[in-house]
Amino acid sequence: MAQHLLSLWDFSREQLQAYIDLALQLKKESKTGIRHQHLSGRIIGLIFEKPSTRTRVSFEAAMYGLGGQVIYLSSKDTQLARNEPLKDMARVMARYVDGLVVRTFGQEIVDELAGYSSVPVINALTDLHHPCQILSDIMTVIEYRGPIADLKVTWIGDGNNMANSWIQAAGRFGFTLTLACPKGYEPNPKILAEVQQAVPGKIRLVNDPMEGVRDADVINTDVWASMGQEDEADSRLKVFQAFQVNEQLVKAAAKDAIVLHCLPAHREEEITDQVLESAQCVAFDQAENKLHIHKAILASHLG
Repeated sequence: MAQHLLSLWDFSREQLQAYIDLALQLKKESKTGIRHQHLSGRIIGLIFEKPSTRTRVSFEAAMYGLGGQVIYLSSKDTQLARNEPLKDMARVMARYVDGLVVRTFGQEIVDELAGYSSVPVINALTDLHHPCQILSDIMTVIEYRGPIADLKVTWIGDGNNMANSWIQAAGRFGFTLTLACPKGYEPNPKILAEVQQAVPGKIRLVNDPMEGVRDADVINTDVWASMGQEDEADSRLKVFQAFQVNEQLVKAAAKDAIVLHCLPAHREEEITDQVLESAQCVAFDQAENKLHIHKAILASHLG
């Protein structure tokens, strides 16, 4: 297994499945009151240029739940704000902690940190990839629908970092993925082309959300304007109106389809309150599973 977790494409299907299997095991054990000590005496540094609630709390709770300790650093607390070379920061931080969990803007930042760090670097989100989130999403799908390989998954909305990582997940797990995005808001073309070449016929891109959800087993969406795109919020609101996950859209999918949202949700924008509160929506179980998948990732890389 690779030392760092930077994108899903760096791992085989078996390695990605191993994270999920371990997360399911740790979740089951924690529900019975077992206290885990896999990382007793270990320390991780959370370096978050982008603020977060769920990702920060779930990583902190995961590390504490494994018996370890956490040091949290926002952008103003690190040399990132003072233009220290990343290679210097990586080599110094690696002497203080046993692993780095980084949430930032550019993928090149986590790539360079990993290139110079002697301890594992975990990508907790960049503008290009969100690998840990997609692993918790797939874990949730497996809990509700069994093995994902035979399912039809649909992504509705912006071709953002989530969409990019879903594409890579489809390439590794072999499920059918349809991405329904407005024109001009498609996923990263290089990532899409690379994975489509690796798994011909499994991934398609459409501009009609109703076509995208036809017979889907899983419907997935995210906010229309991600962090750092606040100045585009008004224009995106107009472009994405037809891509709202509402009752009519869900009815066009398979009868037992489940709905995912990585949260936080802008209710009545990308998803209606009715759908988010429905029995088909598993967003809050999905949010819980971030804790368990983060435990599995930390235990696998730092254990």
